[in-house]
Amino acid sequence: MPLQPDDPVIHVSWYEAQAYCRYAERRLPTEAEWEYAAARDPDTVGKRHYPWGSQAPDASRANLESAGVAAVEAHPAGDAASGCRQMMGNVWEWTASTFRPFPGFVVDPYKEYSEPWFGTHKVLRGGSFATTCRLIRNTWRNFYTPDRYDVFAGFRTCANR
Repeated sequence: MPLQPDDPVIHVSWYEAQAYCRYAERRLPTEAEWEYAAARDPDTVGKRHYPWGSQAPDASRANLESAGVAAVEAHPAGDAASGCRQMMGNVWEWTASTFRPFPGFVVDPYKEYSEPWFGTHKVLRGGSFATTCRLIRNTWRNFYTPDRYDVFAGFRTCANR
């Protein structure tokens, strides 16, 4: 299939994302950096529920619950205050962070969901085109082993420190 030059990279493993970063002399954002870029509200010095604010997701803001990826310039109404586009929807985004519990984590009755994967999986943020609007928010996390390339995952990069 010919590549679509305006589509995001998809079906990339964490290892492949890291390899690209080494090549480009860049890095993956940490989970905290990703959330800061997606959620920071400059007006209140707090966090937004979604990159664009508190309004529920819709087709003008994010590519969610759809049949495939949208071009990287699509959905400008969903831009974060940081200026980043598509922090929500289109493709999950690998972060540099290893999946670990947040402070205060308490095991719930379904302990097999996350606890066994702490320390062995990498964190993805943002959701994909296949993610439901009911679940998505700036704090939503996903996690997979770094070798997985079969998920709807891509990445964005940051300048090296």
